[in-house]
Amino acid sequence: MFTFDSIRDVKICQHEDGYRFSIDALLLFSFVNLQRARMIVDLGAGSGIIGILLSKKYPEAQVTLVEVQEGLATVAERNIESNFIQDRVKVVNKDIRTLIQSNNLSSNFDVVVSNPPFRKVKTGIISCIDEKAIARHEIKISLNELIKIASFLLRHNGRLYIIHLPERLVDVLSYMRQYSIEPKRLRFVHSKFSSEAKMVLIEAVKAGKPSLKIDSPFFIYDVNGKYTKETIELYDCGF
Repeated sequence: MFTFDSIRDVKICQHEDGYRFSIDALLLFSFVNLQRARMIVDLGAGSGIIGILLSKKYPEAQVTLVEVQEGLATVAERNIESNFIQDRVKVVNKDIRTLIQSNNLSSNFDVVVSNPPFRKVKTGIISCIDEKAIARHEIKISLNELIKIASFLLRHNGRLYIIHLPERLVDVLSYMRQYSIEPKRLRFVHSKFSSEAKMVLIEAVKAGKPSLKIDSPFFIYDVNGKYTKETIELYDCGF
């Protein structure tokens, strides 16, 4: 069974009981703030929501959605067709780990974006639905492997945008340095003003010089438990 949703100015089909995008996808999309982009790849694209939104934000860009799960890759292709962007957006139904060996993609991307599995296999509760389990736990790819492949795909001075858990921030930054991707900007995401950060957005530059900026925090809810203005703007149709 599927649901059909509209977000900003795109239409998204999703499995009703499988993996579904959440606010972290919109946060990551919004965090990409380049003036222009020519080549974009989304690693672990799911239904394609982030890549499709970026294709609207950067109408001259070619966008590649890499998704290992055949069911989700099929949904992503359907969403590309529904939004009439087949000429600029394509799906690669491959295991991300094979991209280097198979030469499916070259090292010339301006932007690599990823909303990866947050948790190691032996941590947290693993969903009984394969689609959700693979999306949430490092069953198909580890964080180390993901960042190594992102480094391979990026051109010199290309940018990696990723969202992850604050508790794994040291791991993320360590792997970035290991693979010559320099962290440049962080933004912590909080449910409300009084809560600790629940997610962190990270921008990094391939072969960049050391210099790190911390953006102001993002709060999802205000003191009354309602969406903040910035959260509402995530769902707005304007670019």
